[in-house]
Amino acid sequence: MIHQTFYYLQEGTDPFENLALEQHLMETVPDGGCILYLWQNRHTVVIGKNQNAWKECRVQQLADDGGRLARRLSGGGAVYHDLGNLNFTFLIHKADYDISRQLDVILKALELLGIQAEKSGRNDLHADGRKFSGNAFYETGDRCYHHGTLMVQVDREQLGKYLQVSASKLKSKGVASVQARVVNLTELKPGLTISQLKQALIDAMGLVYGAKATVWPKTAIDRNQVEMYRQHYASDEFRFGRNIPFTWELEHRFPWGEIQLQCEANGGKIRQLQVYSDAMDASLAQWLKDALKDCTFSSKAMAERLAPLAGRQEIADLSAYLLEQNI
Repeated sequence: MIHQTFYYLQEGTDPFENLALEQHLMETVPDGGCILYLWQNRHTVVIGKNQNAWKECRVQQLADDGGRLARRLSGGGAVYHDLGNLNFTFLIHKADYDISRQLDVILKALELLGIQAEKSGRNDLHADGRKFSGNAFYETGDRCYHHGTLMVQVDREQLGKYLQVSASKLKSKGVASVQARVVNLTELKPGLTISQLKQALIDAMGLVYGAKATVWPKTAIDRNQVEMYRQHYASDEFRFGRNIPFTWELEHRFPWGEIQLQCEANGGKIRQLQVYSDAMDASLAQWLKDALKDCTFSSKAMAERLAPLAGRQEIADLSAYLLEQNI
């Protein structure tokens, strides 16, 4: 039974540190307690535990624009975070875990702000018939967390820019995101600020659980542990290297002929590549297969691998076209 509620307001916007702190808070929440963790990421796409980064996100475009791609421990779909979005996490012991009650905190907070909202299915919250919050869940041992997004004034143009499948064909065994009609809360309550929403959530926490929320002390946070977790979340191995096999196909006609690439990738690397072409140079296919074997699966990495051969027109054209795909 919950008899203590806490809140922690994270000031930084580094997605890797924020995910690390989330894990640490889950591991340290006391028996009979619940921590409401409120945090924001700057210019970040966060994918679910079992998703294929390249299927969900224009990875290269995001990197070129100074954004970051992160992977979380929970399942579910890909989401775009900017400073118009507020993330929440309920950290709790399994015995006290109650998704409906936790969602009631969000709904009560919006009620306090004069916004009517409702639960939709298991994972979403809707207002005015549109989604403003997606939720995901994770448990390990006797600890759990339930986290989600609250769209306050998200740049929806940016959201659409990065959460798109590449024009080239990609088939994956990873979990795919489901798109939905979304709404910013500022459309329903003009002038709403992140600060106002944070305070409403803290107030609602006390009302729903019957125990006024107090701040979780910074002295209770093991910064060395958080840094160790941050390095893990930031690593390419965790973000891209999960064993989610997928196939990718690219086909294009150039002035010198048509070329089709079919590759099998795993752990973020090209493991096998098949090349079909009607180009006059019969050696082109083997050159490409040799050059791209075990290459990181990204437009930039493939173009860099082909750079030593870029004196040939076919390779130069293909490299330029790969870069246009923003894989």
